[in-house]
Amino acid sequence: MFYVPELEVLPMRVSTAFSRLLCLSGVWVRRVEFEPIQVVVTVALRRYRLRCPKCSYSTRHRESKQHHDSAWRHLDLGVWRLEIHARLRRLRCPEHGALVEGVPFARDGARFTRDFENLVAWLVTKTDKTATCRLTRIDWRTIGRIIERVGGELIDGDRLSDLFEISIDEVAWRKGHRYLTLIGDHRRRCVVWGCEGKGQAAADEFFAELDPPPANPSERAKQPRQAPEPAIMVPFGPCPTVPAGHGIQGAWLEPGSEIEPAIFARANKLRAVSMDMGEGYAKSVREHAPQAIICIDNFHVVQLATKALDEVRREHWNELRHAGDIGAAKQFKDSRWSLLKNPADLTERQANTLARLHAAGGKVPRAWAMKEMVRAIFAPGLSVETVAELIDRLLARLSRSRLKPFVRLGRTIRKHRDGILAARRLNLSNARAEAMNNRVKLIVRRAYGFHSANAALALVHLTCGPVTLTLPHEQAFA
Repeated sequence: MFYVPELEVLPMRVSTAFSRLLCLSGVWVRRVEFEPIQVVVTVALRRYRLRCPKCSYSTRHRESKQHHDSAWRHLDLGVWRLEIHARLRRLRCPEHGALVEGVPFARDGARFTRDFENLVAWLVTKTDKTATCRLTRIDWRTIGRIIERVGGELIDGDRLSDLFEISIDEVAWRKGHRYLTLIGDHRRRCVVWGCEGKGQAAADEFFAELDPPPANPSERAKQPRQAPEPAIMVPFGPCPTVPAGHGIQGAWLEPGSEIEPAIFARANKLRAVSMDMGEGYAKSVREHAPQAIICIDNFHVVQLATKALDEVRREHWNELRHAGDIGAAKQFKDSRWSLLKNPADLTERQANTLARLHAAGGKVPRAWAMKEMVRAIFAPGLSVETVAELIDRLLARLSRSRLKPFVRLGRTIRKHRDGILAARRLNLSNARAEAMNNRVKLIVRRAYGFHSANAALALVHLTCGPVTLTLPHEQAFA
């Protein structure tokens, strides 16, 4: 038998233990206080240089020192709240003026540590509002501000660099009275940009961020760190350089600099843009990216046909009501979903109702047949030439239908015929964007109570954007 001596457990200082538990870089743990409902850990920064919390400026000069401790909420220690306290200094930044120095474990303007905010952001993307608030013990508005900070830091600044095929769509926000415009990347299958509003103004804002205009001379005088006076510009696509004043403002170089063909405006890289039939988005695309092909989504064409059928159905129902046939009007009202649903999705009762409508004849069965003709155009396996021929036949029939909603539908399809065929030729649609819209609508409903659209957009980016959220323990042991 071998004798195994017992290992002697050496005592550890409380400050050393909490220094290992917190995993906060760049600080010393000076003191630990245990209170009835929380634990307060007082720390001191290791570095001697003061850093601006808003930029990378650092200095050894100290303006003054705080007369009170700053506090940050950290991850809970069991059932206790855990707070970090530190006595900070003040510095004077050449760009942002006098302010309190930044700390490595918290974001600018936050009263929570990075680990706590990352945990809250992960919870919001995975669970509901009530569970997040009860688990973290903070209110929903505070969570909205946390989402804005986390989203602003984690969103990739180069996400707009390699856009070739994008989708533009809007989603209702704040009870349908306001809208969010979302830009999706077909290749990465995610949302890459968003703003409040819709139409041409929202699309213009996207292109302004995609290729920001150069600063005027007065602004450059105020900001000497900006790029120098532009010397040459690049026209549409990679080609020899031309004098300033021609083409897209793609490359701003000093005189005598060499330019590579790959350097050109990011808007000039766009090859196709899928959208609905709204004129605002198309007008902005034609202005800022005229080389991009506008693709009209098939879903919106079928949706317009379904709306036209619903108008005919309501008109026929009102005619029955005004004629005094209350029983027939009530019975016809129950046939709504028999007409609007796809034939393959009808129940047995709805299929029988649809058969009775066809047997009765009239304008409603004719309207249903034209709606199905629109759906048949976008059946899989058809070539572009076949689709073009079917569209021409459909337009001829719609113009002679003597049904005002379908006459208007024919005019709309004729106006966007090239975009519909382009979507078929390039095999692009907003189907993925529309499917993502359902997810976005769920996120917007979850964001009910956020008074800022930036918080809702940050939540959309964290859930549907090119952002990977990691939990604190995954970062610590990665």
